This record gives sequence, C-alpha cells and structure tokens, in this order.
Amino acid sequence: MSSLHLYDTLTRTTSEFVPLKKGEVGIYLCGATVQAPPHIGHVRSGVNFDILRRWLTKSGYNVTFIRNVTDIDDKILHKAVHEEMPWWAVAMKYERAFTDAYAALNVLPPTYEPRATGHVTQMIELMQSLIEKGAAYAPGNGDVYLEVRKLSSYLTLSRQKLEDLQSAADADETYKKDPRDFALWKAAKPGDPSWPTPWGPGRPGWHLECSAMAHSYLGEAFDIHGGGLDLIFPHHENEIAQSEAAGYAFAKRWLHNAWVTASGEKMSKSLGNSLQVHELLKTVRGIELRWYLGSAHYRSMLEFSHEALAESATAFRRIEGFLTRSVELLGVEPTPVISAAFSDAMNDDLAVPTALATISEALKIGNSAITAGDKAVIASAANEIRGALDVLGCDPFDPAFASGGAGEDMTAALDGVIKLALEQRTSARERKDFAASDAIRDGLASLGITIEDTAQGPRWSISRDGQ
Repeated sequence: MSSLHLYDTLTRTTSEFVPLKKGEVGIYLCGATVQAPPHIGHVRSGVNFDILRRWLTKSGYNVTFIRNVTDIDDKILHKAVHEEMPWWAVAMKYERAFTDAYAALNVLPPTYEPRATGHVTQMIELMQSLIEKGAAYAPGNGDVYLEVRKLSSYLTLSRQKLEDLQSAADADETYKKDPRDFALWKAAKPGDPSWPTPWGPGRPGWHLECSAMAHSYLGEAFDIHGGGLDLIFPHHENEIAQSEAAGYAFAKRWLHNAWVTASGEKMSKSLGNSLQVHELLKTVRGIELRWYLGSAHYRSMLEFSHEALAESATAFRRIEGFLTRSVELLGVEPTPVISAAFSDAMNDDLAVPTALATISEALKIGNSAITAGDKAVIASAANEIRGALDVLGCDPFDPAFASGGAGEDMTAALDGVIKLALEQRTSARERKDFAASDAIRDGLASLGITIEDTAQGPRWSISRDGQ
C-alpha cells in the first residue's frame, strides 16, 4: 500500500488520508480527566495515537498534536472532598501522575497541552456565538444549554436516533427545553469553583471544553480527532454538535482506539490498583509495557492478563537481545531503516500486528546470520528492526529509556546478579572445577536463564519457556 489509509468512525470506511494542508497534519486527542492515577486503559490511547503521530512524522508530515487536560469536572470536585484537598491540587496531583506515565512509556509530549481552566474565555466566546445563532439558550438560572432538536446532523457519529436518547442528566432539567439538551455551562453551586459570564457565575460543561480548545489551537477545521471508543457518545457527538452549530467544519476524520479489557470488561478503577501504570512498572520496564499496549491493532480490544504481559515482555527482550548482539559483533548501533513490508503494514490503517510480523521475520534472518557469521545480513536485519521499533516508540537505544524507573532498576539489578554468577562460572572453568561450573549453569537454567558461550564471552537471555 503506497499511501496511508485510515479508518473513519464517521463514515465507517477506510480511505486514503489526505491532509487539509499539504505536508501538515493537525490532530486533537482527548486527554485525561485528572481525577485518579492512570491505569493502562487510560494510557493505551496515548500509546496508539503516539504511534500514529510517529508514523505521520516518519512519512514526512509536520504534525501539530494537541492533547488536552480536563482539570475541572464533577469527578475532580468529588475526589477533592474525599481527599480533603483543594480541587486544583487534586487536578495537579493527577496531571503529574499522567505526565509521568506518558514519559515512562515514551509517549512524546504533545505540541501543546491546554488545560480547560486556561481557556474559559474561549468557551464563553463560543457560547455567545451559539446563543446569537439560536443554537443555544440561557434560561436565566446561570446554565447554558445546546438545543439538540435544532441540529440536523446530530448523532451522525454514533448513528443513534434522537427519540431513543435518554435525558442528558448533566444539569437540573427544570430549565431545559428538552431533557436531551446538554449543558454547555453549569451554574455555580455553593462552594464550587466558578468563573463570571454574562449569564451568571459557573463552570464549563465537559463537551464545551474540547470544542473551544480544538478551535483555539487547530482552527475551524483540522485533520484528525481521536480518543477512546467510550467517547463517541456523548462527548464527541456533542463536540460536533457545538462546533458545527457555530459554523466550524471541525474534524475531517475521527479515529477511536478500543479498550483494554480484563475478563471481558472495560478497564476501570473498580478493578483495583494493580493495573495502574506505576504498579505495573514495578514488574516490567516502560519499554516492555509500551510494547504490550501497542501490539494489538488500535481498533481491537486488548484483553489484559499478567501472563500475557510477561510473555510479551519476554518476546521483546529477544528482539532487544539480538540488537545488543549486533552491536557487539559490528561495533556500531544499527541505523534505522524502514522496510517496504513494514511501511505497507503501517499504511494499512496502522496494522501494527502485521508490522510486528515483519520484525519477527527480520529477527529470524538476523539470528541465522549470527550463527553463520554473515555481518552484512546481521546489519541489514538490525537496521530494519531498529527502524520499525523507532516508529513503534520501542527503540531500546532511545535515551528516553535510559532510566525508566523501578522496572529498569529491577532489570539492571537482575543483569548485575546474573553477570556475577557468570563470572563465578568462568572462574570455576578456569580452575577446571566443571562440577561447580555446571551447577551454576543448571541453576540459572532452572530460573529460565539460558547461557550461551561466545567468542566475546558468556551471554545470558531469558529462555523461550522462562517466565
């Protein structure tokens, strides 16, 4: 496939991606509502869209990538009460937790990362425009609502029928013309944070925030709007409604990543703390967790299990081990090269599973070349693998992974312990104490560690059946 083709949730079709402006791409990704520590269901979206961004950049586009932070919301206010902290302190606490999680998984920082509370002026201007156009109304109690029955294109993204919708349930329905009208602005309640507006003090509705921020940073029309499947309705549907009612063309294409599931259920904080990113990074490195989260197609559900994560990490370490061997044998780091097969896979709606198959094939060829001592083929395979890993954000030579926290510390400690055992084994062999040498080798093997004696000295790796 010579050009990039992407799926569009709006049309339910895959088509060639053609940017609005040649050579440039604008992307808006709905970011976190910062009211709890991130679990892997949260950060899968960050990883998936980071892969898209990296591939667009590799394909020659100048990408402007916006990922917002919702730092004012009912959930944040609720958490502030329970944690006995100011709402803004709760928001900052968990925003930092998300920033740390993204960094640990090598998710590139967005071009701009606007906070909702920093764009209230733009939200008020958008509401004023909607009221003037007759699409929104202020009933006098401080709320502002969008009148959905006046919108001919409403529900085109989710393909629902207006008659089937229940109440928006986001404000006091006493003041609504229709229960399905949704709040652009919520009147202030005692003790809640508020901002002054022509209609009274209050705070923004969730949907309004993203329309205003997308317009501020990307203009009235932009190329791609992304987020998780759970955002299609009501959030993205209502973003379209607000923006089109204001006269904006808004997003040309909609991309949605599927969920991480556990026992078939959508990942949520009700599953406990064990699936939070900072907890999982105690068991695997950031590069290995990213490899796992990015391995499925972005539109496919990813069923999580600790066993699957461990197997994925082991598979990645084999790839990493080959690249390390290539450096030892060739004396230089591989030069990233994108193969035609990898490019075709990524151009086919980011078909990462197919792209991973090209890495597996190159790994097989490279390992055979090591056995045969064919340095030219070793270099070619290593270059191809590193090129693919760079796009997937899993390049082990990337400085971003130089110090990735507890997972990396654990791996470094393991490496040190095994190397110490290998030194003892070498000493035993030198003094011809082969019983001791074999005992060390067998002990490591029982732990799933394979020892290989090479011209450069003994090497270790986790065996195919090791955990």
